[in-house]
Amino acid sequence: MLATLPHNRFKSLLNKQTQIGIWSTLCSSIVIDALSDSGFDWVLLDTEHSPNEISNVLTQLQALAGTETAAVVRPAWNDAVLIKRFLDIGAQTLLIPFVQNAEDAEYAVAAVRYPNHGIRGVAAAHRANRYGRIRDYVHRANEELCLIVQVETLSAIDNIPEIAAVEGVDAIFIGPSDLAADLGHIGEVVHTDVQREITRALELCREQRIPAGILAPVQEQAEHWLKAGFTFVAVASDMGLLTHQADAKAEHFKTFIGKQ
Repeated sequence: MLATLPHNRFKSLLNKQTQIGIWSTLCSSIVIDALSDSGFDWVLLDTEHSPNEISNVLTQLQALAGTETAAVVRPAWNDAVLIKRFLDIGAQTLLIPFVQNAEDAEYAVAAVRYPNHGIRGVAAAHRANRYGRIRDYVHRANEELCLIVQVETLSAIDNIPEIAAVEGVDAIFIGPSDLAADLGHIGEVVHTDVQREITRALELCREQRIPAGILAPVQEQAEHWLKAGFTFVAVASDMGLLTHQADAKAEHFKTFIGKQ
């Protein structure tokens, strides 16, 4: 039986409406399954700063299949082998970390595309082509693939016009924590210098007419950047929600017991 190429809802809405997301580092398909009906437009499956391996990501993608929540996968690095493996298991939107310039962006584009337009390896049957049932997958895969590149340093922000001009780059994502470190303010994402450079990055993206995203798990920051014009924002993380709620609950009852 033939199958059809899955629609990438996240990509289709990039230039049409603001999308809120949640960052996931808990490496659990059950967590992703539970989050899939929370109302977030997208969830980031992180493999750069979490012990999330390809077999875990596969089950997380399966948990999101058929839901209204889109999957965005972040490979650990801008590496063609890692990228190929995530594409083959069905990831349609990738967030590539530490893209510094147009050359890095061009490499990422090549990694997601088949020859003669890229270097992605070709397999006859995998989850992305429904195990060989999407007969024209190799010719049409790029229609539904979305490539986001992550800008995380002052130098990379300076290069946004050149990065945005690379054909095949669909959006730019600002990494505030590494940017803060690069600016000499590690752990201080709300420092004036960091906030100024994020604003400049957003303005450069606007000038290039390319969608811009950011991670802002603190509510006040998320609201600030949504108002500023970021079009896709991770407004929370599963780890943050778990630890903050757990800490608050424990503190409440320790205080309660102390008042007995």
